[in-house]
Amino acid sequence: MIATYFVDTNVLIYAGSNAAEDRAKRQTARELLSRPGVTFSAQVLQEFYVVAVTRNRLKITPNEALAVLQSLAAFPICPISRDLVLDAIDDSQRFQISYWDAAILAAARHMGCSTVYSEDLSAGQIYNGVTVINPFSPSPTS
Repeated sequence: MIATYFVDTNVLIYAGSNAAEDRAKRQTARELLSRPGVTFSAQVLQEFYVVAVTRNRLKITPNEALAVLQSLAAFPICPISRDLVLDAIDDSQRFQISYWDAAILAAARHMGCSTVYSEDLSAGQIYNGVTVINPFSPSPTS
């Protein structure tokens, strides 16, 4: 096992957001990132940067977004590979979800995680042994 918890892009977005309306989610995201056993994928890092620099609501400059990504150097990162892409395609078809969401789930499995923290996927749903938890819901489990 490489990690325990896989973190989706939205958690990173809230952790790095300077927007006042994200204060509560920022705190939750940062607490989650301080846990041992957290991992991401290259896809999550790419999505974070694009969202951070293109959505002015977050109040993040490109340099601040880059600094966030550089601060994640100690975390294990799942690379994009042929096997990951094929697994994501399989999950996308099997669960009728977008390829991008399926790639998150496949990356979590590739990293040995049984939990994905995400605001985007269906909370409580189990996909091929990976359970989705929305850490921003009023009563997240775990």
